[in-house]
Amino acid sequence: MIATTGISIFDDWTSNFWLALILKTAVVLVFFLVVPLVVGYIEHKVLAHMQSRVGPMEAGAFHGWAQLVADGVKFIQKEDIVPEAADGIVFSLAPAVAMIPYIAILVVIPFSLTAFAVSLDVGIFFVMAMSSVSVIGVLMAGWSSANKFSLIGALRAAAQLIAYELPLVLGAASVVMLAGTTSMIGIVEAQRGLWNVIPLFPMFVIFMIAALAELTRPPFDMPIADSEIIFGAYTEYTGLKFAFFLLAEYGGIVALSGVAAVLFLGGYRGLPGIPLPDPVWMFAKIGVLSFVVIWFRATYPRLREDQLQRFAWLLLIPFSLLWILGVAVAKVAF
Repeated sequence: MIATTGISIFDDWTSNFWLALILKTAVVLVFFLVVPLVVGYIEHKVLAHMQSRVGPMEAGAFHGWAQLVADGVKFIQKEDIVPEAADGIVFSLAPAVAMIPYIAILVVIPFSLTAFAVSLDVGIFFVMAMSSVSVIGVLMAGWSSANKFSLIGALRAAAQLIAYELPLVLGAASVVMLAGTTSMIGIVEAQRGLWNVIPLFPMFVIFMIAALAELTRPPFDMPIADSEIIFGAYTEYTGLKFAFFLLAEYGGIVALSGVAAVLFLGGYRGLPGIPLPDPVWMFAKIGVLSFVVIWFRATYPRLREDQLQRFAWLLLIPFSLLWILGVAVAKVAF
């Protein structure tokens, strides 16, 4: 078992429990509110250039940098409508239930040996548990909307989670077996000599595919397929509630990119000979993986629902189990 530290940079600044808690909470919330917006802006502009359509260029004058801010102001101004037949309480709570798990995941992602909010000995188990909670928010939204398209989208999301949670967990399990620890910092420190992406490259690919499916991002966006079911579970949402669902999506991109960076790309550890601070390396890896997620949206068409299920149960899961077996044999033998 690799020894890890439980002292964060926040605890170094103050020994007062409540002050440290408030400081950590504020930093995580600011990170969650700012970085996903940056990813959203990048998606707007990257997709525009990939598809040769520059889009709005006036807001903010330079390259339309303020368009995302303008969209946010538009959401704030829109009327908050709750359908008459909807379950108002569940309908209103659904965006928060979808968003909070990704905030919780960011809490345990380390940006250096001392830059983290909380260090858990079972950090990766906590991450896997939280990643499966957000679909409950989608189910709540679909059921409470009293709309058949919303319900179909929510059921698709639930079926997708069941299919792709297993390869996601198996990808993380292979890393845990190799590192000998479930601590996020311990996993990073175990990659001092060799990043896990090299011996576990197939599991890295499977993890990223499963993460795309968990986030219902293209080509796995069947739960919100606009050409089939309007906008799935979010069909009846307007104003800030709809904006919170969008924020949850981009926050999920950042959170799961951070988890993938920790598990497979050495986390905050950089390349030899390139003297950059650890947090810079971590931000760079999150940025690269977020770009890949955006790239998939611009490149691949949406799968059919039967193709999605067949891909998971007949290919990803059997291959993951075989690779886990190989990792176990190699771990014992070598």
